Amino acid sequence: MTDIIKHECGIAVIRLLKPLDYYYKKYGTWQYGLDKLYLLMEKQHNRGQEGAGLGAVKLEATPGNEYIFRERALGSGAISEIFSKVHASFQEFKPEQLQDIEFVKKSVPYAAELFIGHLRYSTTGKSGLTYVHPLLRRNNWASRSLALAGNFNMTNVDEMFQQLIEEGQHPRDYADTFVMLESIGHYLDREVQYQYDHLEKSNLSGQQVSHLIEEKLDIPFLLNRASGIWDGGYALCGLVGCGDAFALRDPWGIRSAFYYHDDEVVVVASERPVIQTAFNLKKEDIHELQPGEALVVKKSGTISLHQIQEKKKKITPCSFERIYFSRGSDYDIYRERKKLGELLVPKIIESIGDDLDNTVFSFIPNTAEVAYFGMQQGLEDYFNHKKASTILEKGNTLSKEEIDEILSKRVRSEKVAIKDIKLRTFIAQGTTRNDLAAHVYDITYGSLRRGKDNLVIIDDSIVRGTTLKQSIIKILDRLDPKKIVIVSSSPQIRYPDCYGIDMSRMSEFIAFRAAIALLKERGMQNIIDDTYEKSVAQSRKKKEEIVNYVKNIYAPFTDEEISAKIAQMLTTADIKAEVQIVFQSIEDLHKACPNNAGDWYFSGDYPTPGGNRLVNNAFINYVEGQEGLPHQYALNF
Repeated sequence: MTDIIKHECGIAVIRLLKPLDYYYKKYGTWQYGLDKLYLLMEKQHNRGQEGAGLGAVKLEATPGNEYIFRERALGSGAISEIFSKVHASFQEFKPEQLQDIEFVKKSVPYAAELFIGHLRYSTTGKSGLTYVHPLLRRNNWASRSLALAGNFNMTNVDEMFQQLIEEGQHPRDYADTFVMLESIGHYLDREVQYQYDHLEKSNLSGQQVSHLIEEKLDIPFLLNRASGIWDGGYALCGLVGCGDAFALRDPWGIRSAFYYHDDEVVVVASERPVIQTAFNLKKEDIHELQPGEALVVKKSGTISLHQIQEKKKKITPCSFERIYFSRGSDYDIYRERKKLGELLVPKIIESIGDDLDNTVFSFIPNTAEVAYFGMQQGLEDYFNHKKASTILEKGNTLSKEEIDEILSKRVRSEKVAIKDIKLRTFIAQGTTRNDLAAHVYDITYGSLRRGKDNLVIIDDSIVRGTTLKQSIIKILDRLDPKKIVIVSSSPQIRYPDCYGIDMSRMSEFIAFRAAIALLKERGMQNIIDDTYEKSVAQSRKKKEEIVNYVKNIYAPFTDEEISAKIAQMLTTADIKAEVQIVFQSIEDLHKACPNNAGDWYFSGDYPTPGGNRLVNNAFINYVEGQEGLPHQYALNF
């Protein structure tokens, strides 16, 4: 992706099912859980580079000793920082103490059986250590203590906030992260109190009552009560101080979560291949948490699955997970990204006038590389079919030399664009800054025949078009191609996301700016005005009643008209080559990624009512020149 966007957070949970001395004897370390958590987090580093955090719970902590721990840090080096701090805490003890498992269990911090990890990308400017997961809700009752981490954005924080107030609470922060923590914490408190009230008149001691409450704690019930009004995409994990743990996925299946368990360990992560790599597993060993489903692990080690919220009729897992966010090493994602490239071949052939002999194909590093392989394979299949047709058509009239010449033709592929060092453009201003930005990429000189070859270069998506305009097209033009064709393996991004991606302002989308420009050029300003009036008229309606009228902005134009306008807007006066932009169609996106139907950023078809409310307000803000969501609709993760 040439335009950097902040996106999905990453989660990881590990529950050791054996005593610590088991891992010490088998693997030579009681830090087995910590080591695996580090691997899971590092393998998901792509999902969050603003901060990271880990939490841990000791299962058999004695009174007077801490049972729940947390470490957090900011910045791209946060994972190393938090684990360095954890390991530094071990240096307070003598080597012989660290080899005494009973001492370790009692006295060493993070010598625990239950771990949670989080990689953070904020999506609305809420930053600082306060907002780094896991969030912690402490209490002297272990069963009332809660550590929470997730990959989520909620679209109805106002409703969730109001619900807490109606329950009698005084929330101290409006961010959806804190509202979710307090919501689950509230129902956790109520569940504990319910159990306590039923045991209060028994002849049991306080500790016996506490242990019975922990055993009877109904995690699925409280999750159901807490999440009843939630609107948004979420993969949420939590640790209860008594040793229970859970992972919950939204009922639309928007956010992803995978799990694995055997007799030694239970694992949850945002992506399948990270679990495969960390535990050396096969694809079929790992399961996907289903929409609305929760995985619950009790302190006793009992593992169970529960349908917390009814699975929605239309399941819409995020397609951007397949196009860009998730690691391309996943078995299915790798094939889907190749298919995205392959399905673009007919449009590419049309864009170059079927002139394969005089066209060079390449990709924009590095995330588009797999789609490039699929495109190349599709081109080779097309080329081979064309060669076979030529031989069959001319038959015996061809000489051996002519046949050899036909068979020797290949798709011309080169490494044209090279991602250079990340230049520190913040040190410059104005035109100097733009000039530095133009050197973020470099080119391979001699990879094209000047003035003769077309250049087709594939990217995985085009959001704002800024880097294309300021850098890539200018640099590619230095090779003097006849034509530059930029190919996007995803469709035109037209609408804001509200379920975890940093795309909330209408003006960020080059496709939207192109449609607005076309409306103004063709004297159709009335459509903009009408859409604004309709949006304002419904701005105070319930989210369930709001319609996405922003679709009307695009309705008068074909995809090709908008693509042509985008190409014009990205081509500056100094560019000599003809520039064309080719986008994937939504239909072919679904062919390539059949199990991830979430396409709201392309189609405007939001899976939850809160999505329509978000796009409605985003358009109002654009027209009024006040982009940035109003506070009451702010999405904080």
